[in-house]
Amino acid sequence: MKKTILMLLLAGFAASFLSACNTVEGAGRDVQGAGEAIEDSAQRHND
Repeated sequence: MKKTILMLLLAGFAASFLSACNTVEGAGRDVQGAGEAIEDSAQRHND
């Protein structure tokens, strides 16, 4: 019984950890895209 509970806890932890990684990766892409848009806008206004 203890082994089953431990396996369920580990599976839940792994699932939450992996979903958090995907969320952070997506947020990083959003921030990168916003930064590139600002950089492009600044380049156009400097030319």
